Amino acid sequence: MAVGGGGGGGGGGGGGGSEFHPHPVKEQLPGIDFCVSSSPNWPEAILVGFQHYLVVIGSIVIISTIIVPLMGGGNRFKQIMRAVQGALIVSSFFQMVVGFFGFWRIFARFLSPLAAVPFVTLTGLGLFVHGFPQLAKCIEVGLPELIILVVLSQYIPSVLKSNKVIFVRFAVVLSVVIVWVYAEVLTVAGAYNRRSVKTQLSCRTDRSGLISAASWIRVPYPFQWGRPTFNAGDAFAMMASGFVAIVESTGTYIAAARYGSATHVPPSVLSRGVGWQGIGTFLDGIFGAGRKFGAVIASIPLPIVAALYCVLFAYVVSAGLAFLQFCNLNSFRSKFILGFSLFMGLSVPQYFNEYLLIAGQGPVHTRSKWFNDIVQVIFSSPAAVAAIVAFLLDSTLSRGHDSTRRDSGRHWWEKFRFYNQDTRSEEFYALPWKLNRFFPSF
Repeated sequence: MAVGGGGGGGGGGGGGGSEFHPHPVKEQLPGIDFCVSSSPNWPEAILVGFQHYLVVIGSIVIISTIIVPLMGGGNRFKQIMRAVQGALIVSSFFQMVVGFFGFWRIFARFLSPLAAVPFVTLTGLGLFVHGFPQLAKCIEVGLPELIILVVLSQYIPSVLKSNKVIFVRFAVVLSVVIVWVYAEVLTVAGAYNRRSVKTQLSCRTDRSGLISAASWIRVPYPFQWGRPTFNAGDAFAMMASGFVAIVESTGTYIAAARYGSATHVPPSVLSRGVGWQGIGTFLDGIFGAGRKFGAVIASIPLPIVAALYCVLFAYVVSAGLAFLQFCNLNSFRSKFILGFSLFMGLSVPQYFNEYLLIAGQGPVHTRSKWFNDIVQVIFSSPAAVAAIVAFLLDSTLSRGHDSTRRDSGRHWWEKFRFYNQDTRSEEFYALPWKLNRFFPSF
């Protein structure tokens, strides 16, 4: 920053003020230790992968805690599991067709930074109900986890001159271990013996005999609940869930590429990722999973995981907001698309979820239950609603003018519309072991 001389007593009016410049636009995020094309050593990779596992297991446990009691026991449970397996298999083929046949590539090629901001942002922000509200169900465990995580990841590295990388990279594992031990001490000491059942489910580390009931070794095998059943209504509802998963995963892919210091993800690579997601869904539909280790991890009180969400989902939100640097925020068109899509992305799902909670069914009532389920699933997702609204507005409001293309930031992503337009795409997104021959990107 250059500072000029004063010149003559009065100040003001001369050319000697401070000159400020906006921060430069960065196609790739700087300051990253490991980018998409580089990897940590094996011990670090295992620890970092374990941190990711801790985050994912939380959402799995939360969903299972809600759904499994509603499924009942005995034959009814097995029948529902077989129906879920069948619906997952159908949904997986839907995702594979949309991905590998390039249909999702068509959508992604018309995506601009302006339209990406709302749905990437709400991919993280839309999960706010799993943050502090879940944390507050056991405040004596959740709040210490949140505070320790912030201190370890943000404050301690700025104070230490050496070994600070340990706290930057492994703050999640360190904080979870500390608070998990603390929660175990509270459980053993009988702090929750006379508390309500609801509090015990949120705070205790030995709830429901989870660990003792799980077998040590269990080899996954196909269709452990029996032959899957296929029902058109269940299949359509699960396909709607698959569509929502595609939208939210696309937001996650874009955010992950940003934090991996990579260039924008080419549309063909996004479509390829959706196809591979379909393969993962297919495997989910036919296989079970190991038991004892998962049960041990699932014994972590959910408020601890919710505290992780408060920090980690916030990073997804900031990744979405970072794309504002490519847009013209002085344009009223940009302001309307951003504000309206963000507002509707939060407001519409709130209405659908509240209606379902009060009435026991969604606001759409037709004779076709599968259609009602499809609408309910799609419009209950903040990211899906924001993506639909932002994409439609950005594609229809003064689309033909060159100025609006620049306002939306399309000129920044134009070079990534096709895989071979930018040489960096091959560096970041080429598949290993020459798999590009079987899964080409265009």
